[in-house]
This record gives sequence, C-alpha cells and structure tokens, in this order.
Amino acid sequence: MGSIAGEVMKTIVKKLIRDEKGQAMVLVLILLIVGGLIVAPLLAHMGTGLIGGEVYERRAAELYAADAGVEDAVWKIQHQVDEVKGLTQCYQDWSYNVTDINGKIVEVNGKRVEVTITLMTIWDDLPFDYCIESRAIGDGSGTKIDAYIAGNITYCSMLDHLITVQENLDENGIAALERDLEKLDIPCPTGCTECDICGQAYDYDSDAYSDIPKECKGCIAVYNFPDTGWPAVSDLSARYLKDVENAPHWASTIIDLEEGDMQLGPLHVGGMLEIKNSDNKNARTFTLNGTLYITGHTEIGMSGSGGKPNLTVELNGNTIFVASNSTGGGHEALKIGDWCTINGPGAIIAVGDIYFKPNGTAGANEEPAFVLSVLGMTTIQPGVNFLGAIAGKVDVDLSSGGQANVNYPTGGFEEVNFPTLFEAYRTYSIASWEVSQL
Repeated sequence: MGSIAGEVMKTIVKKLIRDEKGQAMVLVLILLIVGGLIVAPLLAHMGTGLIGGEVYERRAAELYAADAGVEDAVWKIQHQVDEVKGLTQCYQDWSYNVTDINGKIVEVNGKRVEVTITLMTIWDDLPFDYCIESRAIGDGSGTKIDAYIAGNITYCSMLDHLITVQENLDENGIAALERDLEKLDIPCPTGCTECDICGQAYDYDSDAYSDIPKECKGCIAVYNFPDTGWPAVSDLSARYLKDVENAPHWASTIIDLEEGDMQLGPLHVGGMLEIKNSDNKNARTFTLNGTLYITGHTEIGMSGSGGKPNLTVELNGNTIFVASNSTGGGHEALKIGDWCTINGPGAIIAVGDIYFKPNGTAGANEEPAFVLSVLGMTTIQPGVNFLGAIAGKVDVDLSSGGQANVNYPTGGFEEVNFPTLFEAYRTYSIASWEVSQL
C-alpha cells in the first residue's frame, strides 16, 4: 500500500515540474516590457535633472555675483567714496562695473557685474538712504538684486570713561583690569558722590553700568564696548591721511630740538621717527600745528640727560597718529619716555602697542589727552600724572615703584581731533532686498 502511495506522489510531482516549463521566459518578458516602459521616462527625467542642475548652478553663480556687487556698493557707501558723496538731486545715481584694485573690469563667477547706486534721501517720505541695483550678466541670462540701504547714526562715547576696553572680558580679564585700577590713584570727578562705584570695571552692556550716574562715569573702566563705536584702523588711517595729504613729507628719521623750540604740522613721516632734545642744558618745546602722521615705529622723549624732562610736546588740539601695528615689549609701535612731558588737549593714537611713561604731567591745566591703542595694549609706567582717558587694552606696570595718577577731565573732552568726538558715526546696513531674473 505504501509503495502505491509513493508512486502516486512521484507522478504528481513530475507533472507539476513538467507544467512549469516556460515560466521563467514569461517572467523575463514581463520584466522587459516593464523596463521598456520605465527606462525612457527615467532617462528623460535624468536628462531634465541634469539640465535643471546646470540652470541651478548658473543661477546660483549669478546670485552670488550680484550679491558681491551689493557688498561692493555697501562698502563704497559706508566709506563715502567721492562718487557717492557727489550724488545730489541733480545727479541721483552712479553706475559702474565691479573692478579689481587696479581699476580693471573683472568678472565675478564668470559673470559681468553692473552696479547702480541711487540716492533716495531726496524723497523725504522714504525710509532708505540709498538703493543699490546689482546685475550679474551671464550668457543669455542674468540675475538682479535690488537692495535698499538705511543709515543709522551712532554717537561714540568711548571718551566718556577713564578706561575703555573693546573686549568682552571673562572673569580673569575683569579681575586683571580691576587690579590695574587699584594701582592707579583715581580721584573722583567733580559731582561724583557715589565713590563706592569708582575705580571699578563695568560691562558696558549691563544694567549695572546703565544705572551709574553720568557724573561718575569718568572714574570707571568699561569693557565689552560695542563694535559700532570702536573706530576701524582703515577709517582712522583714512581720516588722518586726509589731514596730511597736502603736507610736506619728513625725510629724516629724527626730529631734534637741539637748536631750539620747533613748530611743525601737519606732517607726514613715511617710516620710523624719533623726537628728542639733544641739548642737555636747555628744555625745548615741540608744538604741533596739525596732524603728525607716522607710518613706522615712533619714540618720543626716550633719551636725554640731566635728570629731568627736557622735552615738552604741545599737542595743541592735534593728533599724533602712528600707523605701525607693532606689538610686544620693546617693540611697541609708540614709546613715550620720561624725558618728555605731554600737554593737551589732543590725541595720541597708535594701531599697535603704546609704552606710556611721560615724566611729570600729561594733559595739564584741564587740557586732557586721549590715548588710544586701536589693536594693541597701552602700558602705563609710574611717574605719570595723567589727565585724560585711555582706550584699548591697558596694563599698569608699577614693578619699578612710584605711582601713576590718572584723572578724568572735569569738563570732558573738547578740542581733540578725533573722528567720533563731535561727529556722528553713521553706519549703513541692508534694510531689504529683492531678487529677480533678467
């Protein structure tokens, strides 16, 4: 019985196997048909994607090129180049092509960039100062950006404090600044009655600072001073270069008052400079009649004899600007030594470090001096009786003994050639913009 059942099963299996012949061919034909139906649209879709990718890349390159034109125009507006200054109701717009530093027209991302700046302040009801139209033109296509520029006026107050630091200091930095303040003899200014807040460092952006009475701000230090109020090196350099653009160039590296008092300025010195008095018997006075612009390392009153100052520098309301960015002990951009006395009012500015040790008084008779190290540090040495204010990183070094007295002027600052003292510092930013295809 079992053998019969086995034979029956074998017969059924053989029949099933025999009935599957040709099944694979059917599946292959179905796959070929389906593949034939899919491949053509798929290839067409891929082709469209490749074309779309090329279009996207071209449009992206045009957009970035047009944006570069906007940024270039904003820079020209911010720096008020002559062509922007010349825009009036009669000449409302200025068109130009983006160029390199040599004035040669260049392509940005392979696109020609055409820019038009239009003055809009002639219409009182518009909230914008300028309109910028930047067009990036490629082969058969182009992208245009219309940007609307608004101006904001910021009044710098970096001369309102005894010491102003731009950095946002951490706890260690704040402690170091307050230790330096403790080394100084800081009298309270007239009208300040809350002496518990004097001689301390405050975050410029804090409630504690905003609550300090105005009369007491002259005897404190502030840090985290806003960027909008801190002058850029390029802005300061351009301003003081303009002061000396028609001035004589000093060919020597030395100004020696050995023969007598001297009045100079405005004056442009292309390189290093030393100001001294080689006469060991007679004190001399060097009076500025304009801006003194020096590109290299500068020393004032660093050598002498006789045991007392023999050189007085009268700033006379003017500015000594040292464009050197040199830093480090012994390599300061500007060194003022103890053979020198500084009389204000005026400003002493260096891009790099300042070594500040005038002997006796600096800024006497309520005629203060403003000392600024734009990017470096000012090191104050003992023996200074200083009336004025200091900006930038500060280090008070009393390792050799003595005392440094720093006093803020009762009447603040008046006759100082510094760009943000009496002038509004105007900054420009993009208020809105629109992108369109050409």
